[in-house]
This record gives sequence, structure tokens and C-alpha cells, in this order.
Amino acid sequence: MSGIGKGLGTVEVALRWDPSPLGSPPHDLDVVACVYAANAPYGPPAHQVAFDSRSPDGTIHLDRDSRTGQGLGYDEVMTIELSRMAAGHSRVVVGVVIQQNAGRRVFGDVAGPGVRIREGHTELSRHDLSSVAASMAATVAEFTRDDAGAWRFREDVRGFDLPPDAFITAMGAPPA
Repeated sequence: MSGIGKGLGTVEVALRWDPSPLGSPPHDLDVVACVYAANAPYGPPAHQVAFDSRSPDGTIHLDRDSRTGQGLGYDEVMTIELSRMAAGHSRVVVGVVIQQNAGRRVFGDVAGPGVRIREGHTELSRHDLSSVAASMAATVAEFTRDDAGAWRFREDVRGFDLPPDAFITAMGAPPA
């Protein structure tokens, strides 16, 4: 936390996976985030950050974007500066999606997937996506602003059987 009762400041969402087997098409996973307005927290996103983009106000950006999973450690990293986000935004949902360019793929087809969410050196969540192994996409976190303006974290791992564009549209729906 950024301080007692002050909520979260800047968080990092890191994604890792192992490269696909030699001779197979590469697995391409992406971290995505959607920001929702305070007056429509479950409506359409005010904006989204996905596939090598950044938010219009610069508060969310991809620091690393891998298309193969090659490398050591976490291959894709997104930074979310909650403390700088405009007061009109009250909810951020973060997810992971598998690009479907080489045919239908689910998390169970990808070796070694993992998501880590932390603020500074404090780990908020770590997940291997095994609970959503049959899904093409999944939400992994929800950040909400409380009435005092402090940002809070909730782990929200839910699988979706949707391709990337449809997932981005559906990921902000309230949990069932």
C-alpha cells in the first residue's frame, strides 16, 4: 500500500509464459486493461490499453510486450498509475488474452503461464492460470476507487471463451 489507508499508488502487472515447442507457431499472450467511468463502472470502457498501446492520459502503459514468451522471467509488463488517474475513473479491470492467429488456443495449451501483480516490492497476487486452463482469455484483477478516493485491489480470475476483441468488450461485466 502507498500508506495507511491511502490505497494503492502504482501497480505492475507482469505476465510470463514459456515459448511454444520448436516448429510450432508461437504463443502470443497479452495483458489488457480497461478503465471504467465512475458514472458507469460496468458500462463500456472509457478507454482500454492493449497490444502495445497506452492510455490517453499516460497512466497505463506496456513496458514490455512479447509475442513469443522468449526470455527469462516475466515477458510482458504493464504499469498502472492509479494515484494519477482522473477522479472520473473508478474502476480498472485487467486481463490476459491469447492471440488466436494460429487457431484456437487456451491457457492449457501454453506452457508455464503466470501472472504477478505487485505494488513496489509488495506482491498482491500471483496466479498460474490453471483454474482457467480451458479459456482463451481471463480477467485477473479489479482495482476500484472507494468513496474516499483510495484505490483497492481484488483478485478476479475468471475465464472467458472469447477471442481478443470480444473479450475486451466483455471483461468489465460484473462477476456472476
